[in-house]
Amino acid sequence: MRLENISWDCHDERRVADFWVAAFGLQVGYEGLGLVEARLDLGEQQFLDLCFAQVPDPFEGPQRLHLDLLGGADQDEVVQRLLGLGATHVDLGQGEVPWVVLADPEGNAFCVMEHREEYARGTGPIASLPLDSSDPERDGAFWAAITGWQPAVGYAPVSLRHPSGAGPLLELCVEPEPRQGKSRLHLDVRPDRGDPDLVESVRRLGGRVLEQPAPDLPWTVCADPSGNEVCILAPQ
Repeated sequence: MRLENISWDCHDERRVADFWVAAFGLQVGYEGLGLVEARLDLGEQQFLDLCFAQVPDPFEGPQRLHLDLLGGADQDEVVQRLLGLGATHVDLGQGEVPWVVLADPEGNAFCVMEHREEYARGTGPIASLPLDSSDPERDGAFWAAITGWQPAVGYAPVSLRHPSGAGPLLELCVEPEPRQGKSRLHLDVRPDRGDPDLVESVRRLGGRVLEQPAPDLPWTVCADPSGNEVCILAPQ
């Protein structure tokens, strides 16, 4: 099994994709039917696909998942480059902090981080994926079970990382408020053939299966115990 996709809900999927593809120096791998995809190679045979899907519904509720980008000693340079690509500064009430909060062209917030030792060890350009949680210990166990990621040293109450040590940390952070509406960003997990039934694992671990948007789609829309959406994809 693998945590395969970071997925954005977009009103203009090409506009959002153009920003992130340029931000990471990627190439579009697929475009059509309201979807744009690009692959971020993380080394050690690991990757994350960035998926931008057109969703006509209005965005509701706070953003429960965001990207923390690697900055470190190059933080100012990274920020200026992203501003040049169309990012904007955004005030979420963060106050005086050592990281810089920006938003992409559709208002999805993300951070460019200061130097942190754990982020300087092979994360790639995405240092971490902070995810709101009403119970980080419980949700950490959930995500470890459905992704195969393992506990790692991080800055959140619970952090997970791919066993290879390549790629970002998944950080379970104490939520400022309970889930309200669908988040603009979510994660997708793909089982390998022969893996246990991940949809049943979701139920067993305290998550739930949500209403399917269409019966013929090759994924199942689920939620973790805190209500964060996760799609279980068809086996590769």
